Amino acid sequence: MEKRLLYPQRLRKLPPQFSWIDQRLVRDEHIDRLSHPGSALYLFLATVADKSGLSYYSERCLGRRLRMPVEQLNSARAELVAADLIAYQAPLYQLLSLDAQPPTQRGGLYSLKQIFQQIGGS
Repeated sequence: MEKRLLYPQRLRKLPPQFSWIDQRLVRDEHIDRLSHPGSALYLFLATVADKSGLSYYSERCLGRRLRMPVEQLNSARAELVAADLIAYQAPLYQLLSLDAQPPTQRGGLYSLKQIFQQIGGS
């Protein structure tokens, strides 16, 4: 099948503020392991993050924007941390690189996934 632009006048351009979401999120099946709330939170954070992947939206603002109760937001955030997709230290979020081999230690902080892997011996 030959690809063609459906709306050439609407061709996406790299926005001056940053970039688009890393395709490895889909290609490496990270998104397949996320719930809808986890995916929504990740998309929001990827959209608002600066060039270093940092953002600092409050729980109240995130809950309102995503129409998510606090408990669901907390669960989605924990899911993303466990999936090694974000780091969180209130109120700061950092999107983590999607490199195949995450570092074993990030500046003294371990992800929940890394802790559980060490406990489980895998």
